[in-house]
This record gives sequence, C-alpha cells and structure tokens, in this order.
Amino acid sequence: MTTDPRYPIGKYIAQPFDETLLQEWLSDIKFLPQMLENSILNWDAAQLDTPYREGGWTVKQLIHHVADSHMNAYIRFKLRLTQESLVITPYDEKAWAELPDTHNLPVNISLTLLHALHLRWHEVLKNMTREDFDKTVFHPEHKRDMSLWFLLGLYAWHGKHHVAHITAMVHGL
Repeated sequence: MTTDPRYPIGKYIAQPFDETLLQEWLSDIKFLPQMLENSILNWDAAQLDTPYREGGWTVKQLIHHVADSHMNAYIRFKLRLTQESLVITPYDEKAWAELPDTHNLPVNISLTLLHALHLRWHEVLKNMTREDFDKTVFHPEHKRDMSLWFLLGLYAWHGKHHVAHITAMVHGL
C-alpha cells in the first residue's frame, strides 16, 4: 500500500505472463462489478457526490468512469482479437467525466452495465490463448505497443485501484 491518495494500492507494475496471475486477473475482472457495488452499499446521494480525494472526481463520476474505461477496454480486446493490428483510439477521460450522463444518471446505471459487460469480457478473456495475450495494440498517447496481457493486468489493477479509492474514503470519514 502507499500513502499517496491518488494510488491507494500503488501504481500498476507490468508482470510477465504467469498462469497463476492469469487466474487472479480473470477473477479480478469477473468480480469487479460486485466489489464496486459493495463499496458503496447503502450510500446516499450526498456521499456519492463527494470527491473521493481532494481534487478528485466525485464517487459518482468515478463509478461512471470505470464503466467508460472498461467499455473501451472490452472493445479494444475484441477489435485486436479480430484484426491483424490495432491503433487504439484514445479518449479524454476527464472530459467524459464532465458529460451530462455522468452527472445526471444514478450510479446504478453504470453498475448494471458493468455487471453485464464484465460477464461478456470475462468470457472472452478466459478463452484466450497464450498467443492471444501476446498480441499487441499501439497506443498513440504512449507511443508504444502494449500486449493484451499487459492490458489485462492494467485493467485488473484499474478496478481494484478505484475500489480502493472508495474504501479509503470510507475509512477516512
């Protein structure tokens, strides 16, 4: 753990392919929606509209962000699995977090979406081969290739990272 409130579980560190780690990350993807939902169980609107850290998004924006991010991830995986190469289209997550859907819709919309999305994504992931995980996408913002294995780890971390933002907030209240 870290004392930096931006990274309550530390920054993502890439790991070499490992079957045990694969099973852990698949579990992280599968169970993230329930973990996220459990982290805000019995919260009211005022709590959801509270920033999870100073200078950060509200919890409501954070949950909608996870849905936005993971929808993009799912599509990127499917595109790369069905194409010879892929240059991903980056998106401005900060701008997305300010759009009306993020402010106007309740978090249960994104939680419901995440439950369905993660069931589908998990099904794709658990049937990928070792060679599939070696496939790469080019990320123009980072100006480098990233393997699907790297991205799986990144998104497994991403979900836990944001759940930790919320749970750290609870402990700080």
